[in-house]
Amino acid sequence: MWHIDDLDLDAYLDRIGHGGPRTPSAATLRAVHRAHVTAIPFENLDVVLGRGIPLDPKSLQDKMVTGGRGGYCHEHNLLFAAALERLGFPVTRLLARIRLGGRSHLPRSHAMLLVTADGRRWLADVGFGGDGLVEPMPFAEEATASAGPWRWRLTRDGDLWILHAGEEQLYGFRTDEPHYPSDFEVANHYVATHPRSPFLSHVLAQRTAIGERVRIEHLGRGRRRACGTACATASASRSPKRTPRRCCP
Repeated sequence: MWHIDDLDLDAYLDRIGHGGPRTPSAATLRAVHRAHVTAIPFENLDVVLGRGIPLDPKSLQDKMVTGGRGGYCHEHNLLFAAALERLGFPVTRLLARIRLGGRSHLPRSHAMLLVTADGRRWLADVGFGGDGLVEPMPFAEEATASAGPWRWRLTRDGDLWILHAGEEQLYGFRTDEPHYPSDFEVANHYVATHPRSPFLSHVLAQRTAIGERVRIEHLGRGRRRACGTACATASASRSPKRTPRRCCP
C-alpha cells in the first residue's frame, strides 16, 4: 500500500549520516530519528511556489535524499515511515489536529507516527518543525521526553492524545481508526493549496541542531524574521543563552 520498496534505504541512511546498527530496536529508532531531524531541514518552499507535493516514496527520495532538500510534515514523516519499515519496525501512520494557540477543532492535517520497538510503542515525528520532537518518546499517558533545552509531555483529553512542548499544546490525535494513503493525500492537498493554509502565505525554513534551532520566515511584503534558540525553543526561559545566528541577508 505504501510502496516502501521504492525507497533506497542505503541512500537514505547516508543522507542522514546514520552508520550505526540497523536492528529494529529502541536505540536504533532514537538514533535514526535524531539523525533525520538534524540532517533534513523543515521547509515549505514548494508549497509557496505552487509546485505540488507528491508523497510517494520515489518522489520523496528524489527531493529529500538525492536532491538534498527539506520538506514539511507529510514529506518528512512518510519518508521516515518508509525507512523505518524497511528497517523492520512496525509503523502506524496517523493524522493530528494542530492545537497551537489554544485551537482544538482544526482539520486533521499534521502527519505523525506510532512506532513499535522493544515491545512498546513510541510517538515519532520528524516533521513538525517549530518545537517538535527531536527524539521519539514513549507512547503512554504522562510520558515525558527531553533533548537539550526542550521538554515534551503526552497527556489525554477525552479520546485524544495531546503532545505538549513545554506549556504549549502542539497537536492532538486519535489512534482508533486506520489511515490510508488517500487520507494523507487529502490532508496534504488541503495544507498545500487551501487559501487559509499558513504554509501558502509565507516561507518557513528551519534547521535543528543539538541544543539549537535556527528558523527563517518570510512574512510577506518584504518582512522577514530569522531567529536562533531564543525564539524557537519550547521553553525559552530554560534555554541556554545564545546569540541568534542570522540565516538570511
